[in-house]
Amino acid sequence: MKSKSASPTKTQSPVRYYDVAIAAYVETLRLKNYSPNTIKNYRDHFSVFLKYFKHRKPSTITYFEILDYLLHVRNKQQWSASMQNQVVNSIKFFYEKVLHQEAVTYQLPRAKKEQKLPPVFSETEVKKILTAPDNLKHRCMLWLTYAAGLRISEVVNLKVKDIDSERMVITIRQSKGRKDRQVMLSEKLLKILREYYRQYKPVNYLFEGNQQGPYSLRSLQLVLQQAKKKAGVNKQGSMHALRHSFATHLYEGGTDLLSIKNLLGHTSIRTTTIYTHVSNKQLNKIQSPL
Repeated sequence: MKSKSASPTKTQSPVRYYDVAIAAYVETLRLKNYSPNTIKNYRDHFSVFLKYFKHRKPSTITYFEILDYLLHVRNKQQWSASMQNQVVNSIKFFYEKVLHQEAVTYQLPRAKKEQKLPPVFSETEVKKILTAPDNLKHRCMLWLTYAAGLRISEVVNLKVKDIDSERMVITIRQSKGRKDRQVMLSEKLLKILREYYRQYKPVNYLFEGNQQGPYSLRSLQLVLQQAKKKAGVNKQGSMHALRHSFATHLYEGGTDLLSIKNLLGHTSIRTTTIYTHVSNKQLNKIQSPL
């Protein structure tokens, strides 16, 4: 005798559809080796999308309903172009990679990104910022960020073993895009790092926080803000501005774009060309008609 499966009630089905879809979504992201940060962002965006259609099975949501959702939320929250594209990607991933639907089903409009130039500190401003902290640990983190052009997450995730004083290189492991890369280790940076190591004796992470874990991202941002204030630098710019300054100053010093691209860990040279627009290398050769 065949047993009859109970039909889901209206109160049960939304929970079941949501849980099953989210579980499959996250599992697929992990299997494709997406970074924990990307998984979290995609999951958060997709979760809001599912809750909007809470009484619907995700596979039945149509192309035009998805467009209506995007327009509704964009108008309500005033998304930036970057945010809209991230939300679109999170939805596309589900229909393309989890449900394996045809491309025509989830081709969604993209917002045009604003063309903004990155903030860059002058060499004089960088010198003031780097010498401002009295705390040796704080000074080292700022020096390292600028000297190697690192992202803030790369600085706090560096380990003692990643500093190779024999070959004078620093290894950045599994950073953005799950890629390893190596950058140069300058003599000046090595000297201050050795002084720091003798004083702090880090065990695992180069810059340790609580319980020998990695240093806090927020705390490092505060280190820069305090250094800027002490140095009298009023220009806007977070820790990432030190990375922008590294690339811009290299370009102005004659380093080719391909080398800068590899040092920064960019996937495309097009990303690196932004520094040709903020550099004064060409502008200084042009005389104003005034």
